[in-house]
Amino acid sequence: MRTYKRTSNRCQTSQDVVLTAVKKVKLEGKSIRSVAKDFGIPFRSLARYCSKVTEEKLIAPQDTPPLTIGYKKLRQVFTNEQENEFADYLKKAADIYYGLSPKEVRKFAFEYAVRLKVRFPSSWADCEMAGADWFSAFLKRHPTLSIRTPEATSLSRATCFNRTNVKAFFDNLKDVMNRLKIGPGDVWNMDETGITTVQRPDRVVARKGFKQVGKITSAERGTLVTVAVAVSATGNHVPPYFVFPRVNFREYFLKGAPIGSSGDANATGWMKEANFVKFAHHFVTNVKCSKENPCLLLLDNHDSHLSIEALDYLKDKGVTVLSFPPHCSHKLQPLDRSVFGPLKKFVNSACDSWLVNHPGKTMTIYDIPEVVNAAFSSAVTPRNILSGFRVSGVSPFNPDVFNDTDYLGCYVTDRPAPDENDVDSGELPNSDNTVQCRPNEPVIMEAGPSNMLIVQQTEEEADQETSMDVTSRGLHEIASQDKEIVVDSTCNISPEMVRPFPKAGPRKNNRVNNRKRKSEVLTDTPIRNELAKKKSDIDKKKGAKKNLFGSSKDTVQNPRKSKVKMLCKKKKNICVNTANSRASREDTLCLLCLGPYSKSRPGEQWVQCVGCKMWAHEDCSDNSVQFLCHNCKKC
Repeated sequence: MRTYKRTSNRCQTSQDVVLTAVKKVKLEGKSIRSVAKDFGIPFRSLARYCSKVTEEKLIAPQDTPPLTIGYKKLRQVFTNEQENEFADYLKKAADIYYGLSPKEVRKFAFEYAVRLKVRFPSSWADCEMAGADWFSAFLKRHPTLSIRTPEATSLSRATCFNRTNVKAFFDNLKDVMNRLKIGPGDVWNMDETGITTVQRPDRVVARKGFKQVGKITSAERGTLVTVAVAVSATGNHVPPYFVFPRVNFREYFLKGAPIGSSGDANATGWMKEANFVKFAHHFVTNVKCSKENPCLLLLDNHDSHLSIEALDYLKDKGVTVLSFPPHCSHKLQPLDRSVFGPLKKFVNSACDSWLVNHPGKTMTIYDIPEVVNAAFSSAVTPRNILSGFRVSGVSPFNPDVFNDTDYLGCYVTDRPAPDENDVDSGELPNSDNTVQCRPNEPVIMEAGPSNMLIVQQTEEEADQETSMDVTSRGLHEIASQDKEIVVDSTCNISPEMVRPFPKAGPRKNNRVNNRKRKSEVLTDTPIRNELAKKKSDIDKKKGAKKNLFGSSKDTVQNPRKSKVKMLCKKKKNICVNTANSRASREDTLCLLCLGPYSKSRPGEQWVQCVGCKMWAHEDCSDNSVQFLCHNCKKC
C-alpha cells in the first residue's frame, strides 16, 4: 500500500510508559488491572508484557530495553539506524556537489542491501535497483530529503572556496579596515553583469492541457551589454556604467539610462582595461573620495581590473583596492549574493513590458539603458545591498559567517600535501593487524591474498542469511571484488563503505601555475610592482614574436586568418585595377573615325592594333584576323 492510513489508536503507548507499568507490577507487587487503569493500557496487553519480562531483566542494567512495543514492520528492508545512515550519506553527497539522482539512489539502495545481506523483495534483484514505491516511502519517512534541481557549479568554484582562501581574504580585509580606520559607508563593492536583448520570459497563465506555451522574445540570440555597478555597505550605490559592443561610444547610447550613468564602448562589449580606467574616473567622481577621506573597493581578480593605470589613479585618489580570492565571488561578493539576482529578474520583466508596449519591434542595445532604468530602482535597493554585505561577512565584519557545510564543496580535492613518509589516510595499520572501529565511521583495510568477502557475523545474522532472497549474480559481484574486506563484529557496514565519496589523488610538487592569483591589496606598492613586471614581461614577449615573424599576433597564431586577409586585399586591388582600366577605356578614341568608346552602340565590337596596341571600331577596320592600323602599315 503506497499511502497507508491508520484506522485505530492501538499501540500508541510509548515504550517508557509500558516499562514503568511493568516495573510497578513486577517489582512493587501491584495488580495488573489497577496499573493498566492508571496508565491507560489495555489489561490483556499489559498482562502479555508482564509475562515476557522477568524481574532479573528489569533489575539488571542493560543497554537495550527488554520490550518491543507496537507493530513490527515485516516488510521493512533496512532498520531505522541503517536508513538514517543512508539519508545522512545522501545529504553529504549533495553538500559536496556530487548528489545522487533518484535512479542512482535506488541502485545504491540495492547495493547497500546486498552488502548488508538483508531480506529485500525479489523485484529488486530482477531490476538490480530498489523499487519506486520504496523510494517514495523513503522520502516520506525522511522529510529532510527532497528532489531538487541542482545549480550548475564549476569545479573551480567548488574547490577554491575553502577555509584557507576565505581566511586570507578576511585577514586582508581586517588589516585594511584597521589601517584606514574607515566605516561601513566607505566600503564599496564593484562588479559587472551582462544584459542581453533577449530576455527569459516570466511565467504566464495559459490554457491547461497544452505543453507548449510561447512568449515573444526579441530574437533567437541576443547582443550583450556589460553593466558595472558599485554599492556600499550602507546601502548606497553609484549610477551604473555601460559598456556597449561598438567601436566608438556616442552619448545617445545612454538615452533613457538612470540619472548620472556613464558608458564606453569596445568591439566585444566586455569590460577591458581601457574601459576600467574610465570606470575608475566615474567611481571617484560619484564617491568623492580623497586621501583625506579614503575608501575601500572590493572587486574580483579579472584581468581588466589589474590595469596599472587604473590602480595608480585610484591610489592617488585615496581608494584602496582589495581583490577577492579567485572563483569565490559567488559566496564572498555582496553584489552576487543579493543584488544581481533580483536585477536579472526585474530586467526580464521589463523586457516583457517593453515588447508589449512596442509590438512588432525588435529590441536593440540602445534600448537596454531604458530597460535597466526600469529595473534598477526595484533591484538595487538598500535592503538588498545590506543583505548582501551581511551574508558575505563583509559588513558587519564576521569571518565566521560560513559553517562547515559551506566548505564541503572542496571535500573532493581537499587532500594533504604529498609526503613520502606519510601513510595513506584510508589505512590504519597496527602491529597485530586488527582494526579499531570508530563511531559511525568503520574502517576498511586489506588482509590476506584471497579475493573473497569475509564478514564476521553473529549466529542470528547467519540464520537470517539462510532465509534471504539474494540472487547469485549479486553475491557474485560482491565476491569478485579486488580487495578483501574484513569487518569487525562490533562494526556495521556504512553506506560510505559500499560507495565511497569521490576523492582526488595526491598533489604533484612540480605543478606551477603563474596565472593563479589570490586575495591581495592591489594598490599596495609590492603587489602593484609585481603586476607591472608581469605585464611588461608579456609585452616584451609579444614584441619579440612580432619582430621574429615580421607580422602581427593574429598572423603568427592564426595563419589561416592572415591568408584570408591577404586574399581580400588582393581581391580589392583587382577591383581597383578593373575600375581604373574601365575609366581609361571610356576616354578611348577610334583610330579611324575618332569616335569615343563611351558613345558606342549596344553590342558594337572594338579591335586592337597588333602594332601600336591602339583601338578602333571593328566596322572601321579591314576585318582582318590581325588588325594593323594605317600608321603601323606606313612604318
